[in-house]
Amino acid sequence: MERVAIDDVDVVTNPMGVHDLRKPVSRALGTDHVAMNYFELAPGDAFSGGLHTHGDQEEIFYVLSGTATFEVGRERERVEVGAGELIRFAPGEFQSGFVPEDADEGAVAWAVGAPGAGHDWDRIESIVECRDCGEERVHDTELTDEGRFRFSCTDCGTSFSP
Repeated sequence: MERVAIDDVDVVTNPMGVHDLRKPVSRALGTDHVAMNYFELAPGDAFSGGLHTHGDQEEIFYVLSGTATFEVGRERERVEVGAGELIRFAPGEFQSGFVPEDADEGAVAWAVGAPGAGHDWDRIESIVECRDCGEERVHDTELTDEGRFRFSCTDCGTSFSP
């Protein structure tokens, strides 16, 4: 049995600086089969660095307070999720979530992913603008030893770290 209080969990933010408060609760609990992250997002903050997919994990977001906006699929259909609501993304489904900059308030939310408390980085893809192709393309995503993301275009092979 493991027990932890949210106030006792260290803040670990996204390497791209897209939010100020993310607490990896699963790390504090030592889980192996589920990932849990607690977020407090201000207007303009995001859960992650952009539109991406986890090929190895489904993900559920529960909005405790406020409203978060999610972009779903490559078409970026927008879905608002309010307090007391949840949204689920299947493995391989592109998604991103954020609080719009012009929102009146931030959001408090949980992200839960399974199976696994970590990611198989070979199974994560992001959609970002390719610096050589000049348009949005699927990029393989990896976390470097320096704790930064590196994106590699699956069309032309160009790699960069934001």
